[in-house]
Amino acid sequence: MAHTTVIPVPVLGKRNVNAHLLLGRRAVLVDTGIPGSGAKILARIAEHGVEPRDVSAIVITHAHIDHFGSAAELRRATGAPVVAHVADLGPYTTGRIREPYLPTGRFGRFLDRLDAFHEHAEPFRPDLLVDGPGTLDEYGVDARIMPTPGHTAGSISVLTDEGDLVAGDLVATSFLGLAHRKPANPPFHDDPLGNLASLRAMLALKPTRLHVGHGGPLDPARVATWAAGEQRRLDRLAARGRLRTRAQADGPAGKPTSDGR
Repeated sequence: MAHTTVIPVPVLGKRNVNAHLLLGRRAVLVDTGIPGSGAKILARIAEHGVEPRDVSAIVITHAHIDHFGSAAELRRATGAPVVAHVADLGPYTTGRIREPYLPTGRFGRFLDRLDAFHEHAEPFRPDLLVDGPGTLDEYGVDARIMPTPGHTAGSISVLTDEGDLVAGDLVATSFLGLAHRKPANPPFHDDPLGNLASLRAMLALKPTRLHVGHGGPLDPARVATWAAGEQRRLDRLAARGRLRTRAQADGPAGKPTSDGR
């Protein structure tokens, strides 16, 4: 087994929005930032000796604009196939996220009012659509793709054989990474209880560290403590009928009610 190094690739600020570079026998990029981030990401990975032709695959953790925004651009630049989950195919092929956003709190409600969170990305069709666990071995990285639905229906995480979990938006640090090392919800979840179940399933696999899309690396024990409290909070909200999910936001035929996204 070759050693796999997980390297954060800051896209906005020091850690507000991150992609991640996995370095093993070859290089795999996880997530692509907001639209127009391609050149910046390529410059960041070049600092680690990785040229565009060295990228063997691009994995997208989920269909939010700050994670798939530059996927089409980076696929052209690298020639690498894009790997993503079939349940999020619609936003990828249209370049438009599913709306309305479902904020997890006041910060999410604030961000929902910003135009940047409603931008369109260049559409693309993933080269490899997964619908269950998979492996990145053929791309030169000893790691598994793990479906972790809840944040979006097609959210996935990447777990290296050495225990590093690249978790997308399963969990974040407060205020898009500004509160370093403090676990928190990201601004939005399509299914809060479903996401928390996915997070707790990943914690049961005993990862050594969680690498997230917003913030620095998180300690699994600290995340587990936070998750236990979050479970109690969500259960109370659910009992009062105050948890909104994507299924409720969409219309009776499973179609979004706002703008057709």
